[in-house]
Amino acid sequence: MDSTMPFALLLALLVPTLLHFVIRRKYSSYNLPPGSLGFPLIGQSISLLRALRSNTDYQWYQDRIKKYGPVFKMSLFGSPTVLMAGPAANHFVFSNQDLIFTQTKAINTILGRSILTLSGEELKRVRSALQGYLRLEMVTKYMRKMDEEIRMHIDLNWVGHKTVKAAPLAKRLTFDIICSVIFGQGIGPIREALATDFETLVQALLSLPVNIPFTKFNKGLRASRRIRKVLREIAREREAALQQGHSSSADDFFTYMLVLRSEGTHSLTVEDIVDNAIVILTAGYGTTAVLITFLLRYLANDPDILGKITEEQEEIARRKGPNEPLTWNDVSRMKYTWKVALETLRTVPPIFGSFRTAVKDIEYHGYHIPKGWQVFTAQSITHLDGNFFSDPVKFDPTRFDNQTSLPPYCFVPFGGGPRMCPGNEFARTETLVIMHYLVRQFRWKLCCEEEGYRKDPVPIPVLGLPIELETRSPPEYAHA
Repeated sequence: MDSTMPFALLLALLVPTLLHFVIRRKYSSYNLPPGSLGFPLIGQSISLLRALRSNTDYQWYQDRIKKYGPVFKMSLFGSPTVLMAGPAANHFVFSNQDLIFTQTKAINTILGRSILTLSGEELKRVRSALQGYLRLEMVTKYMRKMDEEIRMHIDLNWVGHKTVKAAPLAKRLTFDIICSVIFGQGIGPIREALATDFETLVQALLSLPVNIPFTKFNKGLRASRRIRKVLREIAREREAALQQGHSSSADDFFTYMLVLRSEGTHSLTVEDIVDNAIVILTAGYGTTAVLITFLLRYLANDPDILGKITEEQEEIARRKGPNEPLTWNDVSRMKYTWKVALETLRTVPPIFGSFRTAVKDIEYHGYHIPKGWQVFTAQSITHLDGNFFSDPVKFDPTRFDNQTSLPPYCFVPFGGGPRMCPGNEFARTETLVIMHYLVRQFRWKLCCEEEGYRKDPVPIPVLGLPIELETRSPPEYAHA
């Protein structure tokens, strides 16, 4: 036997024990939640990552809730963490001002100083600016850009193809849409490089924050630097145009934020604006792409629901002129389609969970959470709970016929309360416009009926959801 083996085994036994006593002594006056922090830095990170990648994370949470209760401590991605489960916990996390909207150490390092890491008055000002950029009035302005991008994407990547991989196409489409909105015109030539780097960045968001060459974290950091270099140049070009009086539009994100800064609405530097642009780009394409992918997956197996969606979309098309782009009024009529989307968000949440950091010592259900510790909630814990959703594994859009009947904070795909995602209307509009054109033009069949999916970190079918396409001939309408 290797002579180092006994020492390694002894170390494996001693380190958690020593850590337990260090924590116990440091927080001797605290009533910490039950649970175990495990090994320093690693903790339960590898175990959770395995569960996510094997799509068994819901059972992973339930096993620990059964053992410790709905509030327990562990260590995730380099930080002591308290997991909270249930609607009351969701409400606490989304409404508590002493929990800042941070993420893991890897996310904070890679994404920089943004809405995810700010707190206090600075957070309020930046959040207000971002909400203003993504408010309903602005989304209606972006609809023509969305419509153009979607039609062009479908013509290039779907029409004339017998099979496609839906997941990567959905990612590229939503990335192109958010790029056209964030950057405005003239960004086309560099989209390809940005798309590749953003994919690398996203893959690194749940990595261990150890900067060793060739690791996911290291690759994510390098991709982040390349993205920042490109975005910094764009921001400075827009700033120079403003100063010279050449810019007449504040529709693109950089010009909008720079104008607000000149008016004193916020004091963000160009670097801060770049960091927030990265966050919007990351959130704007990754999550909606997941929703589109799994909508296609569910609809392939449910012709009745697909038929109802098609009927709703054909009724909207009947009111339009040939090739007339969709409007906000059209999207507002897509009520059944959105219920199907909501049920997809319930069964396959694009974000597996939310992290916050305590800015001071706080208390929840009699337990103390020390300053600097993470708080973690997972959407699937309530989304798949039979106490809130009968037969939770069944795909049933009628659950959302009367959304006011759902208990508060049991369904939180976009967060809740003052921490509601500022881009939820943008995501809703984007999803509905995409589905309008896809269901009217195509029918599809899954190439791999048994294809599973993993969360790495967002849900994605293992093979990319290959589907066989059949071009559909939409009805011809007599337009006035």
